[in-house]
Amino acid sequence: MATAYWDRDKEGEQPAAAISFWKAGHTPTLIAAFLYFDLAFMVWVLLGPLAPMIAQTLALTPAEKGLMVATPTLMGALLRVVNGLLVDRIGPKMSGAISQLIVIAGLFVAWLMGVSSFEGTLALGVVLGFAGASFAIALPLASRWYPPEHQGKAMGLAGMGNSGTVLAALFAPGLAKLFGWNAVLGLACIPLTIVFIVYMVMAKDAPNAPPPKKMIDYFQPLKQADAWLLMAFYAVTFGGFVGLAASLPIYFTDQFGLTPVMAGYCTAGCVFAGSLVRPIGGALADKIGGVKALMIVYIVAAIALAGVAFATTLVTALGLFVLAMLALGTGNGSVFQLVPQRFQAEIGVMTGLVGMAGGIGGFYLASSLGFAKQLTGSFSAGFLIFAGLAVVAFVGVALVKARWRATWTSGARI
Repeated sequence: MATAYWDRDKEGEQPAAAISFWKAGHTPTLIAAFLYFDLAFMVWVLLGPLAPMIAQTLALTPAEKGLMVATPTLMGALLRVVNGLLVDRIGPKMSGAISQLIVIAGLFVAWLMGVSSFEGTLALGVVLGFAGASFAIALPLASRWYPPEHQGKAMGLAGMGNSGTVLAALFAPGLAKLFGWNAVLGLACIPLTIVFIVYMVMAKDAPNAPPPKKMIDYFQPLKQADAWLLMAFYAVTFGGFVGLAASLPIYFTDQFGLTPVMAGYCTAGCVFAGSLVRPIGGALADKIGGVKALMIVYIVAAIALAGVAFATTLVTALGLFVLAMLALGTGNGSVFQLVPQRFQAEIGVMTGLVGMAGGIGGFYLASSLGFAKQLTGSFSAGFLIFAGLAVVAFVGVALVKARWRATWTSGARI
């Protein structure tokens, strides 16, 4: 899928490289993309903070709890490709509007009819997957307005919408305690509707977008090894972030006996750290290169997640989770500083494909933690395996860095 950013040279203005970030694109669209992404991510992981209460009501096993919180992640991953196609067919703004309406309607029906079985939670997870697929819409919506030298910052700020996971962790358990967890599904429709109205007013598709390609052309990037590498790298960074965001409420309640509300607060602290640094990761990658940033990220994440596997106190585990989330959040911004440098002409489909890989990584982590707990009585094996994947990703970046720097010609730091 192709992309385009507004070229101010065509209007006789100064060269794009000399224009500041805030003048280079369209700020209202950037804000709208962030708000849409933020609220979408809030409801995407909503089952995570509610999981301890849902599991108690429905008598779920550890494996069922893991699958319940992982299902929205998997569906969000698969639907990102669909949304990537829609972005080039009907534009990112209209694609986002359709996705938001589906999520609002799904949550309203779930609240009205109630969720009374494990299968019902999975069905709700499928609907929430449309919220997770917002990634493939919000990022191109913002990115198409900005030139290569500002891609890291634009993608980072729009992508900072993953901070919506903090809102879910902070407020969902408390609201569930007051009104019941099913009521939270209906209450979520209120901010979603407000943001939908703001989005429709502020968002604007970038001009000069190229015409859609043939369907077969959308998947041409998959013939190139770099596409698969970027997908694998994001499966670790974003997969780790969203997998932990969905699973930590269960971990804190099962491992340390915290109440759902306290587990939500601890999760919010960890997720906030990862969300806050995403734009910093993009800016850091703009400055030192995405390759160098990623190599640092993977080592720190591997050490932190391996440490969590052996943590025996809440304070130790919490500190290590914050460190891991800081690294993974930075990595999310760094990967998406690299994607437009290599696939600027296919940013729409690559956003969907890379985002899909990230969601699959999150599904793996969240579900594997549940199965590890049920099979071994501990979450440790799940954390150790994912730490190993971070080490593998580090080696992968080290092996391709020289070739990428020699052959990519975007003009930005690699």
